[in-house]
Amino acid sequence: MKIFSVVSKWYPIGVFFIIYHLSFSPAGAQTNVVSSYQLGAGETRLWDTYLSQEKFKGQGFTFLYSSERCKPGRRWNTVWKHEVSRASGDDRAERVSETSTEYTLVFGKRYNWEMNGFRLQAGAVLAFNIGAIQNSANSNNPVQARQSLQLMPSVKLSRDFTLIGQPFTIHEELQLPLVGEMFSPNYGQSYYELFSLGNYDRNIVLTTPFSAPHFRNQLSLDVHVPRFATLRLSYLATVLQSDVNGLKSSVSHQRVMIGFVKEFDISWHRP
Repeated sequence: MKIFSVVSKWYPIGVFFIIYHLSFSPAGAQTNVVSSYQLGAGETRLWDTYLSQEKFKGQGFTFLYSSERCKPGRRWNTVWKHEVSRASGDDRAERVSETSTEYTLVFGKRYNWEMNGFRLQAGAVLAFNIGAIQNSANSNNPVQARQSLQLMPSVKLSRDFTLIGQPFTIHEELQLPLVGEMFSPNYGQSYYELFSLGNYDRNIVLTTPFSAPHFRNQLSLDVHVPRFATLRLSYLATVLQSDVNGLKSSVSHQRVMIGFVKEFDISWHRP
């Protein structure tokens, strides 16, 4: 179907534009911004039955940019993340390899509470993921494209503390699946049939926590160095699974991250 080809081509661009536009504060507003930049490496596990029944295990790396914006005196934070990951793994016999590349854009809102020295944020985010998995042994269908959009409840808990005179902050952040959509070929359907012949076969699928579990957990420790910078150390775990159209997929990452945090104020003015 021609309409499916058009939607598949322009849908990711449209989602990115909408989220990017919504993320900015209105003109003339003062906003406090806390941004972090992190790079990490660790284990990756890949399994996609469209490409192979085998499970693959290897190493990969992730770059993560995150930003939290809040107007003075307001309770709502705007959450904004870019995450780029690349990994490769081998099968059990180490004869075939798969490579995964993906980009995730996260935008959302969280409400803030202060209680007994803890800072709690709770709300929801939209997580847009796009990428691909390539299998080194396949000649007919060597690549499986990935695309999903998830509405996810999001919770973050923070606590400041001092140890041996050194200030620290610990954060625990969790995102869970609620509802969304994803792209998937149907069982036995080739990309030639899908894109060249236009044979649409329920390739945009509504997802739930049961058909597409998508979890993200990050535990971080900030080391505040006076008059220098804030160092952030994190453990990041992400799991993207699906069981739709007779096909199963699972991509999981575990990363040890290191980076820095920057805090500043911005003010938008009309030209």
